[in-house]
Amino acid sequence: MIDYELKGKIAIVTGGSDGLGRATAKKLAQEGANVIICARREKHLMDAAKSISEETFGSVIGIQADVTSKDDCSMLINETIQHFGSIDILVNNAGSSLSKGIEDLDDEQWYSDIELKVMAAVRMSRGVIPFMKTQGSGCIVNATTGAGKVPESSRLPTSVSRAAGINLTKSLANEFAKDKIRVNAICIGKIKSAQWERRSKGQDIENYYADLGKSIPLGRFGEAEEYADLVAFLVSARASYITGASINLDGGLCPAL
Repeated sequence: MIDYELKGKIAIVTGGSDGLGRATAKKLAQEGANVIICARREKHLMDAAKSISEETFGSVIGIQADVTSKDDCSMLINETIQHFGSIDILVNNAGSSLSKGIEDLDDEQWYSDIELKVMAAVRMSRGVIPFMKTQGSGCIVNATTGAGKVPESSRLPTSVSRAAGINLTKSLANEFAKDKIRVNAICIGKIKSAQWERRSKGQDIENYYADLGKSIPLGRFGEAEEYADLVAFLVSARASYITGASINLDGGLCPAL
């Protein structure tokens, strides 16, 4: 059994009440980390934190926060520091998928997408990095997609904001390598989540996944736990020589490395 050496580490997972974020919080808690999850829906968030704590016998705390709010980002970081005294891991996981053609998007939709997928990661990273610099270590993982590497037609504004996330990852990795802060991105493909379930519009979900999975080289959708496993590896001592990477987790779907 692999020891990720995460026992006692302090981790923030944004968008941690559902799907990939919840799976990540559960995995980190199982590995012994103290986990803070945030989301906008308070009851759902608190129910998730309680459930994960009971499942893992770990420490999972829910803090209601909207990461598109500068004040909420500051509050989330400050409360984490007040409670635990440090921050070792940040997983910028909060996000959604908005894919339209440019003629179908107004300015507000562009602003909203960039606030959620780019500025939230900027603010959260900017907030935790001073603490990581002081302690001489830290790990940040940014969730992006393959569309940030290979944009497709009518996949705006996601393609643009995800490309920004990949470049933010590389820039931060280069700037703070001297401080022993590692920053990596995971380019997510088709992985089972509530977003895909909503898109199914009442179809049998397993048949829906199976049909869409035919377009993926490995022939199937990914599991949220596979994403969580990769996050745990990237923030662990086992990945101590990996920084500035944008790793595809998509069953071979993205043609770019």
